[in-house]
Amino acid sequence: MANLPKTMKALRYEKPEVWGIVEVPLPTLRPGDVLLKVRACGVCGTDLHIHEGEFIAEFPLIPGHETIGEVVAFSEDVKGFKIGDRVAADNSELCGHCFYCRRGEELLCEDFKAHGVLGLDGGFAEYASYPQGRLFKIENLSDIDATLIEPASCAMHGLEKIAPKPGSHALLIGAGPTGLMMAQFLKHSGVSRLTIAAPGGPKIDLAKSLDAADYYVPLSRSDPTPQWEQIKKDNPYGFDIVVEASGSAKVLEDAIHYVRRGGKLVCYGVYPNAARVSWPPAKIFGDEITIIGSFSETFMFPATVDYLDSGKVKTKGIVNKTFKLEQWGEALESIRNKSAIKAAIVFD
Repeated sequence: MANLPKTMKALRYEKPEVWGIVEVPLPTLRPGDVLLKVRACGVCGTDLHIHEGEFIAEFPLIPGHETIGEVVAFSEDVKGFKIGDRVAADNSELCGHCFYCRRGEELLCEDFKAHGVLGLDGGFAEYASYPQGRLFKIENLSDIDATLIEPASCAMHGLEKIAPKPGSHALLIGAGPTGLMMAQFLKHSGVSRLTIAAPGGPKIDLAKSLDAADYYVPLSRSDPTPQWEQIKKDNPYGFDIVVEASGSAKVLEDAIHYVRRGGKLVCYGVYPNAARVSWPPAKIFGDEITIIGSFSETFMFPATVDYLDSGKVKTKGIVNKTFKLEQWGEALESIRNKSAIKAAIVFD
């Protein structure tokens, strides 16, 4: 690391909503760690939740959990990487020995750590370090499109939990970046009829350009009731799978009424901590509806990289805004006001 600088520029939060661009030392490498020069790091709704203190984040924190970088140094025990490799970073670190880890349920780890979110600094900095086992080489994706690998991995985990049967009919509500990834994974994995329902505008137009679904329902932002009624009319038996990916608790509450008997309802959006839903237990019981929660991911990066880096899952146009680190306030506002479908911080 002799030729590397001693300090780096980073975005740092002292507490929710209190942040600044600061100069800090480069990360210290632990055994097995790899140092990356960050090339791009995605910005998503989770970062807005972190900013507002609504997520599981711990402060102080350098956020950024969708990191793409170039290998510039590594500990002497690292194997399989060389200087200059482009990699995507899985942000999670697991203890390996708690009750859940011992059961093979690592995502539920009682000491779950996540770079840029919980307990470990992330990629909104010029440099970041990750364990070698959490880094995956990329060949074809641009740095900007590669920032979609982490959210797409979360969609891949959701797909694994849903386990669609061949010939399934599915309704996906919301056309944000992870929803667009989930839609394409569903089409590759047994869903023969996929409908996307989302507010009319750029996101659902992008879904069409990606050929993400079979049917598209642009929802009115003022009163979507007629569109929801039409969905019921066109699908009188409902759907085998309903994925709520908008993050609206009200939409999630209503979504159960579109689930076919014996079907599955997937809570996939990020909901405010105070949000509550009310479902009739007799319906869940009598219709044998399975309710699935899908949060984050573990061990989904290899499959996700294969799908995205090969072009089987399309990414063009999803990241539609890029910013420099010094423009963090603008990047955050683009997520808040929804002018960005997906944003990224880029570095020289």
